[in-house]
Amino acid sequence: MLLKGIGFTLTLFIFTIVTSIPLGLGLTFLANSRIKPISWLTRAYVLIMRGTPLMLQLFFFYFGLPFLPYVGKYLVMDRFPAACLTFSLNYAAYFCEIFRGGLLSVDRGQYEAARVLGLTGVQTTFRIVLPQMVKVVLPSVANEAITLVKDTALASAIGISDLMHYTRSLVNSRSDVTPFFFAAVFYFLFTLALTRLFTRLEEKFKF
Repeated sequence: MLLKGIGFTLTLFIFTIVTSIPLGLGLTFLANSRIKPISWLTRAYVLIMRGTPLMLQLFFFYFGLPFLPYVGKYLVMDRFPAACLTFSLNYAAYFCEIFRGGLLSVDRGQYEAARVLGLTGVQTTFRIVLPQMVKVVLPSVANEAITLVKDTALASAIGISDLMHYTRSLVNSRSDVTPFFFAAVFYFLFTLALTRLFTRLEEKFKF
């Protein structure tokens, strides 16, 4: 049962990382847009997603969306898709702020030098700016990834059969706290593996 729960937990984690990082990068560019309405809307979205609890957002997307007038009947989702959507949108907001800080750390002279060399805006972004930004944001991205490992446990609040759901069920049915120990070991080892992975990435991008 615990192994089955681990499968759901890993799937939710991988889906969130794969979708929220590029989405967060896209939000960063929108937040820095010269078109003020787009910039304001993006920053308002980031402020709302970072300023409200993730569990509340889970309840809203799963329980709340179907009750919206006129469109609610089209927004009914199963538990797992609702969790994937919520986690992706939530973590995209956090990654947006991380990437925005990374972009601000790149010296303006880099943009001017690229313009002198005849590089286009897209070439400047992907060849000059983003490689420098990655070195700056890696530690913060690592912290968010580790936080995500533990936040996946919140998905059980809407009835998803993840590791925490099965752990709690076993403890209640057997009156034995041993499953808590095994769950803690999994979360610890997963976090340790991520820490090692990001440490190696930081070393790779050091120079």
